[in-house]
Amino acid sequence: MLEKLVIPSNTRFEERNIVASGDVIIGPNSKLSYGVIAKKILVGERASIDGDLLGEEIRLDAWCSVSGDVTSKNDAYIGEFASIGGKLTVYGDLEIGRNVRIKNGFEAKGLITIQDPTPALFFIFLYLMILLRLGRLEEAEKLLEEVEEFDSPLVIPENSQVSIDRIVTRKNAEIIGSRVLGNVRARDVYVSESEIFGSLRGREIIVDKCRVHGAIEGKVVYLVNSTEVFGHIRADKVYMEDGCSVEGGIVGREGVWIKERVELPGMDEEASETEDVEERAGENTELGESENTTEGSEEPVIDESGAKEEEEDGVEKGEVQKDVS
Repeated sequence: MLEKLVIPSNTRFEERNIVASGDVIIGPNSKLSYGVIAKKILVGERASIDGDLLGEEIRLDAWCSVSGDVTSKNDAYIGEFASIGGKLTVYGDLEIGRNVRIKNGFEAKGLITIQDPTPALFFIFLYLMILLRLGRLEEAEKLLEEVEEFDSPLVIPENSQVSIDRIVTRKNAEIIGSRVLGNVRARDVYVSESEIFGSLRGREIIVDKCRVHGAIEGKVVYLVNSTEVFGHIRADKVYMEDGCSVEGGIVGREGVWIKERVELPGMDEEASETEDVEERAGENTELGESENTTEGSEEPVIDESGAKEEEEDGVEKGEVQKDVS
């Protein structure tokens, strides 16, 4: 779940808030210089939020800090030693730990329980380990399915930083169908159908049908599907499709390739696997046809003219397949 930074479709970076159409998961020790508006919001231990939180359900793990208001339309879970700089408003039940600091007080419409909620990510990991040790694989699979029931989550891995100036993570970054503010720094970067107001830096960078208002720097850069870059590109290798445009200069230390169609990493392997499957299916079909022909007929009747036509058709088909491969 927290193996890469994910910004899903329909995510908007506004002046003060990140507005997500689904859920938001913020890993431990991360810093977010925005407020968050989403469905379900889960914040890991010692993470800090510089803004308000508004969601249908909110969970803050221990030692979290939120500088603004926290409003949950349903239930809320606040871990011990968490701090809220504004007001806490919960329209459902509230489970709250000890030594929680709330500057402007709190209001809960439902039941209030004072205890130390177990950190969400730690609880899931611990429970999963127990199930695996007991050999209860089916229950473990069900638990994983339930964990994956987040609605198009925006995921910020642990020790990451998201601000109006930069988005920094040690993991890979994936941005799809969104409008993002800030310079993105990650290990590998994949951006599709998005508009980025900032630069992209990483090792392998793939930009697919995007507008990037900034520079792109990495080891290998791929530009496909009419991508527009309003800045320069610097990399060891640059692969660019016809129809893409770069406003600044392009520096490829090992080369720059401009092609009608650029093969993205992984596409060659998938194509070869597909061809292998088709060849095996063809072989099985031929074997099956030969077996069915000999079955149940001791002396098969052969039409010579039909055999010649089939033979010619077979040669033509074989030649076409050879040309395609």
